[in-house]
Amino acid sequence: MTDAGDRVGLACPSCSPGEPTVHEVLKPGGHSTVRCEECSHTHKVAIPEEETTPLRIVVSQDGESFTTEMAVPADTYVAETDEFVVDTPEALMQVRITGIEVGPETRVEEADVTDIETLWTRAVDNVGVDVTLHPKEGANDPDGTRSLRVNVPGDYEFKVGETVEFGDEEFTIEGLQIRDDAPAYRHEKLDHRGDMAYAKDLKRVYARDETLTAWSAW
Repeated sequence: MTDAGDRVGLACPSCSPGEPTVHEVLKPGGHSTVRCEECSHTHKVAIPEEETTPLRIVVSQDGESFTTEMAVPADTYVAETDEFVVDTPEALMQVRITGIEVGPETRVEEADVTDIETLWTRAVDNVGVDVTLHPKEGANDPDGTRSLRVNVPGDYEFKVGETVEFGDEEFTIEGLQIRDDAPAYRHEKLDHRGDMAYAKDLKRVYARDETLTAWSAW
């Protein structure tokens, strides 16, 4: 159903009777009152309802997953790595498609939504990124490493050569390992100064520990 303020494509009897133009819905109903944004002509029209189809979606986030269902336009075509917003009772979530199941144990890289049994996705609006920290120069244990996990927005940029702080942790980024489901990057691992990747595309960050208290004998 359309609401007041929605914008829809409709023919305008004043300026464009043959081709649709953008109209603002002023008063929804059986015959909605709309205004053409090209010529400001106001008229009443029955707005055709968009045909939708139910889509089963599995969303994974930080090792856990849940299943939901959404009504989506029936003419939608999707492909792996596409991103869209899932509207759940709990929250709106930006997700990336990681798998398209069209039959028992049958997956494809792209499909019409009407052919899909289950859409597998991963939440990418907020993500946890694993970081492997190598000890800084002069550490008491030069062969030791430690790991941590940082939680950041999916569009947070990690750049090779930059020194970043997360709470009490500080480290210089030396390498970026790209996830298998990420859109195309130049290489699977980025290690040249200035190379950048978004947090949602990363499997792991490799870095040099710069934390003042790290690796201290005390």
